[in-house]
Amino acid sequence: MFFSILSLTIVVSPAEVTYRSKMMTETPTDYLTGQLLIAMPAMRDPRFARTVIFVCAHNDEGAMGLVLNRLIGSISFEALLEELAIGIEDTPEAWSPPAIHFGGPMETGRGFVLHSADYISVDSIPVDEHMAVTSTVEILRDIAIGQGPGQAMLALGYAGWGPGQLDDEMQENAWLNVAADDGIIFDHDLENKWERALAKLGVDASLLSTEAGHA
Repeated sequence: MFFSILSLTIVVSPAEVTYRSKMMTETPTDYLTGQLLIAMPAMRDPRFARTVIFVCAHNDEGAMGLVLNRLIGSISFEALLEELAIGIEDTPEAWSPPAIHFGGPMETGRGFVLHSADYISVDSIPVDEHMAVTSTVEILRDIAIGQGPGQAMLALGYAGWGPGQLDDEMQENAWLNVAADDGIIFDHDLENKWERALAKLGVDASLLSTEAGHA
C-alpha cells in the first residue's frame, strides 16, 4: 500500500508493481533515469517553470520524476504522520522533521520518498545503485524514529510523461538534462537549485533565451 493523504487508500496491484519495476530497472543508457531535468526559461507550463526534476524512470513506456525545488506549505511532516495514524513518541530528541515537497501535478494525494540506497525494504524500487524510491507508511515511521535512510526527500504527487512525450519535449528544448548529485537532490537550498543545476552544465541562467527553440 502506498501512503496517501486526504483519507485515500491506494492498493497497489501486482500489475502496477510489475510496470513500475520495469520502469525503474534495466533502463537503456540512452534514457534519462537517474538524471536531472532542468526547465528551460521558455517552459510554457507554469507548474514546471524553473523546476529541477529527478527522473525516477524513463523508458519507451514513458517517464516519471519528482520535482526537487518546490514545497507544499499546506501540510507538515507531523500532520502527515497524524493523518496516517503514525505515532511519533519515539522521535529522537535532536530530530528535525523533513519538509514535504510538491513532487508534481499528477496524483497529488500519493506520496513518494526518494532516498539514498542505504535504506532498502522489500517495497523499495531501486533507481540506480545510489538511489531508490519507497512509498510505504513504514518508511515514514522509520524516518520519524531515526531509522530511515541517511538522505531522503518526501514528495506528494509526481511528474509523468506518456510514451515518447519527454523525448519530444527534450527535442523542443523544453528541458536540459544533467547528471544528478546529492547536493542538488537533498539539500534545503531550494531557491537556488535551478541556477545550481544549470551551473553543472556550465550555463549562466541570465544568458538563457526565453524564446523556444528546436534541437
